[in-house]
Amino acid sequence: MDIQRPSNAAAKRRRRIIVSALAIIFIAGVTLGLSRLKPAAPSVERSTIWTDTVKRGPMLRQVRGLGTLVPVDIRWIPALTDGTVERRRILPGTQVKADTIIMDLSNPQTEQEAQDAELQLKAAEAEYKNLEVKVQSDLMTQRANAATVGADYSDAKTKAEIDEQLQKLGVISGQALKSSKGKADELSTRNQIEQERVAINTKSVTSQLAVQQAKIDELKALYQLKMKQLDSLHVRAGIDGVLTEVPVVEGQRVTAGSNLAKVVPGALLNTDSTSQFDGKGTIQRQESLTTNVAAVVTQMLPNGNLVVEGKQEIRVNFEIRELIVAGIVRPEDIQSDNTIDSSKIAQARIAYGGRGQITDFQQPRYGQQVTDILLPF
Repeated sequence: MDIQRPSNAAAKRRRRIIVSALAIIFIAGVTLGLSRLKPAAPSVERSTIWTDTVKRGPMLRQVRGLGTLVPVDIRWIPALTDGTVERRRILPGTQVKADTIIMDLSNPQTEQEAQDAELQLKAAEAEYKNLEVKVQSDLMTQRANAATVGADYSDAKTKAEIDEQLQKLGVISGQALKSSKGKADELSTRNQIEQERVAINTKSVTSQLAVQQAKIDELKALYQLKMKQLDSLHVRAGIDGVLTEVPVVEGQRVTAGSNLAKVVPGALLNTDSTSQFDGKGTIQRQESLTTNVAAVVTQMLPNGNLVVEGKQEIRVNFEIRELIVAGIVRPEDIQSDNTIDSSKIAQARIAYGGRGQITDFQQPRYGQQVTDILLPF
């Protein structure tokens, strides 16, 4: 026969209440703990990051900011002489040093003029040496003549003095004495003239050599100018920086004063940016973002194209918006102000997201998500 057991409904009810209370306490604790966690970092594609082994050494820090890097100083490189573009050695976007050759020009007339100037300078220097030898030889001849006249004068003077003593003794006549003194006086005058002639010729040597030296200096200046024009056919950057623009092509004829290239100093940069942001703190959100993103070149492909990557982070109140742009660009598509439109980026990868209070309100809290998993009904 069946034996009626005492009812245990009250025990089951107590057990259910205890389990529910423990579940509620557990869920409340999990919700509180998860609500205190910081939002996870946004995910990015693997192709947009650079992975490598950690190495000991100097660390290169790339500082990224909002806006576009605008050069404070821009150097246009003009042509110093007429010529034809023979070869462009480097492409825009390349880092250059002051002595880096950007392109080579050719001008046969400039090369011929430089050679002629060199030959004229060498001829003038040879003429100077020849003139120096000649005037020194003439001066030595003049000094020899002056020395001969001086010796004759000394002999005539001595003879006149002897004849004067002999005339007093009555050995010679007065006419012979007068003849001796006249010859001595004549040689005295000739000796004085020869000495003055030597002095004048000495000064003449200096003046003649100075005239020829002035001609040499003139030809040397002309030669240096022609060599500078010849060297300018190898167009150099002139400063350290980045080559941003080369507006000429191979085979093009350029005139003196034409702009051949533009170089931006790599260290003299400041930032300039414009951005607009309109956000509403509701579940239904509207945003409008117009901005310039500063990008860096991460790789140069064999065909000359550049792999670029840029990241921008904007904070408005307690909302952070992130914009990541990456892709491949052609150097010729880069504008003169060092910017490029996003529509010209090949294989473009553009990611736009963010985190903050508004983003948190748009999705259920972690505790609510756990509750929905445990108690879906």
